[in-house]
Amino acid sequence: MKMIYNVSDKPKFGQTLVFAFQQLLAILAATIAVPAIVGSDMSTSAALFGAGVGTIIYLLFTRFKSPVFLGSSFAFIGSMFAAFGGAASLEVGYAGILIGAILAGLVYVVIAIVVKLVGVDWVNKLMPAVVIGPTVAIIGLSLAGNAIGDLSNAAGNVATSPYVCIICGLVTLFVTMICSVFGKKMLKMIPFIIGIVCGYLVATVFTLVGNSTGNAALVVIDFSKFANMKWVPDFTFIRAFKGFSGITPAYIGTVAAAYVPVAFVVFAEHIADHKNLSSIIEKDLLEDPGLHNTLLGDGVGSMIGAFFGGCPNTTYGESVGCVAISGNASVVTILTTAVFAMVAAFLAPFVTFLATIPACVMGGVCVALYGFIAVSGLKMIQDVDLNDNKNLFTVSVILIAGIGGLTLNFGAVTITEVAAALILGIITNKVLGLKK
Repeated sequence: MKMIYNVSDKPKFGQTLVFAFQQLLAILAATIAVPAIVGSDMSTSAALFGAGVGTIIYLLFTRFKSPVFLGSSFAFIGSMFAAFGGAASLEVGYAGILIGAILAGLVYVVIAIVVKLVGVDWVNKLMPAVVIGPTVAIIGLSLAGNAIGDLSNAAGNVATSPYVCIICGLVTLFVTMICSVFGKKMLKMIPFIIGIVCGYLVATVFTLVGNSTGNAALVVIDFSKFANMKWVPDFTFIRAFKGFSGITPAYIGTVAAAYVPVAFVVFAEHIADHKNLSSIIEKDLLEDPGLHNTLLGDGVGSMIGAFFGGCPNTTYGESVGCVAISGNASVVTILTTAVFAMVAAFLAPFVTFLATIPACVMGGVCVALYGFIAVSGLKMIQDVDLNDNKNLFTVSVILIAGIGGLTLNFGAVTITEVAAALILGIITNKVLGLKK
């Protein structure tokens, strides 16, 4: 995947703004989905602000050498539920999710120190291409269900015809693909913006016709969201400070048990994401800026991001996919996206407009994004000898475990299908590698 703009390149100011807006669109749906799923009055605007702050912290630790955006982590949703569920009040719950994010971030800091001391050679030995390639593919494939589910869903109006949604989603997808393949210069680099705009316009036409005729099946966009806009984000630390007096040692133990093990699970996905990004930009990020720096950036970024938005952050596959498809790896674009996210959190009409983008439109974009992640993983194994049964079994086990949705639950801790597939793949590769 030849980059049009490499990591250190600086596009023109106007172009950078457009590219950053495209990145924001790519990460938006997932970033605001986490607080919406958790509920408990969590602010989606605050989560967006926290993601922007966390990304800037990450860029500082990685010395602006790793072009990826950090957004709200889905892996910690169960942990956040546990924190709120075990709290004596909502304010205590907010204090709990803040403490949990700090504990999870500290796990990354400790691992980063260990990596700094022992190096990263063990990572390459433990996770060679035959292991990491199919694991990266699973990151994309495991999200396929989400993309297809969104493709036939308007969100907010159960009466909307799934066929109308699919039309809007497919318009988005095909416009995105056509711009990327046939577009020239700027058009080729902003296919998501063009695709989403076209999908949104089609959805608007359906919605206007549906509202004027009283046909709910055609209503795709929920414009009523503009009537309930919040102009100032409800930052987590404001409510958390009111709840710290109700914190007990037993509750801290509950929060620690919910967050700390998940941080170790997400560590595996952290490596997979950075291996994938490394293959796209053709530069080993585990060596430069170094795995210890990416871990510190992710961990500290999560802690500070959660201070504002409540959600621990993680590197986003959607962001990596956007880099791959647009050919723009400029870290200046990521920095501008982070600033956009922070400013947008205070622009209620803008955030509300973004929130009205139908799930089916974003689903059309995500079909391309998640597909690119999967394919980039499969490209990593193109030089692997699959005639060797050891390699064949390793790849097979990872793909089937991941696509099949193998997950392990230990109380509030869930080992995701990506992490479970990676662990199983490592074990398979090591056991079969015993044969001389």
